[in-house]
Amino acid sequence: MKSIKKKNTDIGYLEKGVLSGDRIILAQAITLIESQREEDQINAEELLEKLLPKTGNSIRLGITGVPGVGKSTFIEALGKELTSVKKKVAVLAIDPSSQKTKGSILGDKTRMDELSKDPLAFIRPSAASGSLGGVTSATQDSILLCEAAGFDVVIVETVGVGQSEIAARDMTDFFLLLMLAGAGDELQGIKKGIMEMADGIVITKADGENIKFAKKAQADYQHALHLFGASSSGWIPSVLTASSFTKDGIRETWSMIEDFFTHTEANNFFYQQRTQQDLTAFQRSLEGRIKKYYRVQSRMLLSSIEEKIKQKKLSVRRGSRMIMDELTKNYEKNSDH
Repeated sequence: MKSIKKKNTDIGYLEKGVLSGDRIILAQAITLIESQREEDQINAEELLEKLLPKTGNSIRLGITGVPGVGKSTFIEALGKELTSVKKKVAVLAIDPSSQKTKGSILGDKTRMDELSKDPLAFIRPSAASGSLGGVTSATQDSILLCEAAGFDVVIVETVGVGQSEIAARDMTDFFLLLMLAGAGDELQGIKKGIMEMADGIVITKADGENIKFAKKAQADYQHALHLFGASSSGWIPSVLTASSFTKDGIRETWSMIEDFFTHTEANNFFYQQRTQQDLTAFQRSLEGRIKKYYRVQSRMLLSSIEEKIKQKKLSVRRGSRMIMDELTKNYEKNSDH
């Protein structure tokens, strides 16, 4: 990736623009933190540290569900409901990535046309680029930038292709799972683990003749949730039905989320979870840097070992041990100097 233009790496310029709620400058700041160039990363770190005191005041909402469940239309309906009561809403929409360009291929701004034109809303589509959990590596920092820009609600829409959504859960306060009525577990890719992570479930497309199927699915999923143990927050997840077309259930969904915040703020879980999320983000960032360091430092040896593994001349275990032994040897040699 080319280095960001000089004006856009002027920390003072970006800081002032983000704090003023300028959506164009906010987008430039997010582009900076997504850059993989070392110089841009250093500038991004400085910008984030200047803005940290202004972060943490939003409701962080994670929304997931398989393709076809209507995530974007649901988010647009929810976003318009929130902006109608003067809440500022930021949507960080994580699209599947093109295998050729690694770029976003669905374009959420085109799928949320009405919300994208709302002066109280900001939509940022980003490519997942192979990131685990359906979120990009810069999503956590993007949340902070949106909070510093004064957004009341930050919605993270994950890829939702059946992969683990743990990373998304680890950076949001409320995790909402969207489901379809009349579809089996195999079709929806729903496993026990993803349902256990959900703070709430909404059966989408509950309109017309589909209402009766949505009501049955609501009862079935509510019963399934009762089979799980109590969550650490003490919150009991609810299952609602909603239609992005008729807007039925949208306001009720937001009321459920508000009830969750009232409950978790009262028992202090909300603040404990935020602290743990910061530590998890630190560990994830550190692991990423360590992996990058390993690859740089052992590039030649790594290539040789991978070739032997392909030819079945070396076990995976021994190969990883050889890499670690070499890195340890180099570290000890450098420490002696």
